[in-house]
Amino acid sequence: MKTVKISLNSIDKVKSFVNDLTKFDTDFDLVSGRYVIDAKSIIGIFSLDLSKPIDLNIHEEGDTTEIMNVLTPYIVE
Repeated sequence: MKTVKISLNSIDKVKSFVNDLTKFDTDFDLVSGRYVIDAKSIIGIFSLDLSKPIDLNIHEEGDTTEIMNVLTPYIVE
């Protein structure tokens, strides 16, 4: 499992993020405080506090290079 911090600070960004994740047959979780939701769920994402960066857990055992390339616009340091 790999964890990165992402920022989803607009509705358009959330929609494109979910569309990008659905291309992969991998499980993704967003973690904000004590809440863990499916990152492929638009409704779940909007239930989180999107004003600050959120942890994205990528449940992929193999190479995550392709996933990381797709996630680049959302990743914050």
